[in-house]
Amino acid sequence: MTPTRSGPGLARTTATLGEVDALVAGCFACPRLVAWREQVAREKRASFADQTYWGRGVPSFGDERARTVVVGLAPSAHGGNRTGRMFTGDPSGDVLVAALHRAGYANQPTSRSADDGLVLTGLRLVAPVHCAPPDNKPSPDERRACAPYLARELELLAPTLRHAVALGAYGWQALLATLGEQGWQVPRPRPRFAHGASLDLTHDDGRSLRVHGCFHVSARNTYTGLLTPEMIDAVLVATLA
Repeated sequence: MTPTRSGPGLARTTATLGEVDALVAGCFACPRLVAWREQVAREKRASFADQTYWGRGVPSFGDERARTVVVGLAPSAHGGNRTGRMFTGDPSGDVLVAALHRAGYANQPTSRSADDGLVLTGLRLVAPVHCAPPDNKPSPDERRACAPYLARELELLAPTLRHAVALGAYGWQALLATLGEQGWQVPRPRPRFAHGASLDLTHDDGRSLRVHGCFHVSARNTYTGLLTPEMIDAVLVATLA
């Protein structure tokens, strides 16, 4: 993938998911996020001091004819921002990819580096924000700036997409907002996020999509037991129907 210095405004002109990925990798639209991702890549965590960090926008990852998308929040500073791949090299990725393997979406249960051989079949990992934000909190302006990437990915996946799993309240709201702008009949007011929530949507052209809510696979949720492997498995099994 060759990075290009361009912004999310060009996302609508892309014809393939690979083109969207290239725009993400070369995006400099948000000065605060660019400064932070590059600072982290320079200073590094001591345990990764000998590694070269990616330090750019992190593209989505997975099957380009996915039946299911998993919508996160943003890459982690020493996970995706280091490895260059969504949910790779951090505890969240460990939990999620192990669950995807149990469900049959992943060919292996681990996600350690971008060249570790992980392949996702039938599923794609996407995010509303593609740069690691300070304190894991992108600003409203940063979220809006990055939104065209998710929108274009959903458009390009439309022929095969049948399920979407939103990890956490922000992923849920960002996904529903984007779908509502694309002709999906999202109820008003929008349904609130809850783990295990399920929402059946119909598009103006007759297509159907089921949205599933799942607590985020963050270490805070998994270490405290708020989210267990069994809870993740139940959500993923529902996407196989």
